[in-house]
Amino acid sequence: MSTQWDGVMPAVFTWLKESKSGTLEIDFDTTQKQAEGILKTQGKGGTRMSGLVGSGTLGENSYLSNNQRLSLLESLSEVAKEYNVPLISGAAAETKEELAKIVEGLATVGVDTVMVMPPKTKTVPTEKKMYEYYALAEATAKDVGITMMPYNNPDAAGYHPLSTDLLLKLSVLPNVTALKISTIDVSIIETLMLENKDLKVLAGVDTVTVFAGLAGASGGITGVGTIFPKASVTMQEYVVNGNWAEAHKISQALNSLSYLDAQPLLMEYLKLAMGIHHNDVAGGLRTFGKKLTQQQIDDVNARYILAKERLEVLDLAN
Repeated sequence: MSTQWDGVMPAVFTWLKESKSGTLEIDFDTTQKQAEGILKTQGKGGTRMSGLVGSGTLGENSYLSNNQRLSLLESLSEVAKEYNVPLISGAAAETKEELAKIVEGLATVGVDTVMVMPPKTKTVPTEKKMYEYYALAEATAKDVGITMMPYNNPDAAGYHPLSTDLLLKLSVLPNVTALKISTIDVSIIETLMLENKDLKVLAGVDTVTVFAGLAGASGGITGVGTIFPKASVTMQEYVVNGNWAEAHKISQALNSLSYLDAQPLLMEYLKLAMGIHHNDVAGGLRTFGKKLTQQQIDDVNARYILAKERLEVLDLAN
């Protein structure tokens, strides 16, 4: 499936349920239904989400086994096909050879584009080693019929930042269709666009969606948009049309929740907010990740209520 990478794409949560033995397992039905609900939501201008991101940071990716991850993506591929959008998933490894095997596996379950994160090594690789890591992933993706999106997340602990020079070199590889830039420093996006005006760049932090659009991003991957999809899609409609004032109103309304997207426990926080939104707090607290304290739970609840109240004024709370 091809895409122009214009628009906003939800990074959906992996919903969990308790098995008969009391352990947590993937709730495939609920995960699919929530993805469907997000993809069918229209903005005020009539557009919808333009892609689906599964088994990402918000999808408990780092806690899933390889088999769990592939089964989850296979189920989400059904939803993506139904709504005719690309299915995107992340991948990272210590070595380029290990990464190539992961890319091959993702292609077998319906993934259309793989977001490749930097190597998971303790020491920072040289630019040459980093390029070779991505180049093999790009070649492998081409061989198995999918595309690649280099993923730069310099603000997150444990991720080696990709230099602007390296990002530009990677962007011209034949099977690289876009770059994902997850940082509050949107000047990185502006610098990339100045070097190559034809680049497709997706913003990955909800707090800067509007500002990234102003800097030249063609769209974004959103966590908060999984909770309030109508607001997220409408905001992107305004960004595309250059209606910055209206886009900024929505950004401000979402601000209390968007703040959580840039925190170390973003998955746990936003998953709880999703649970609150769907009257399923217990489900929102089921995670393979960190257990939240009561103070953290109360803070997320207060932030959700504030965002909902602000969005209700704009008729964007559903």
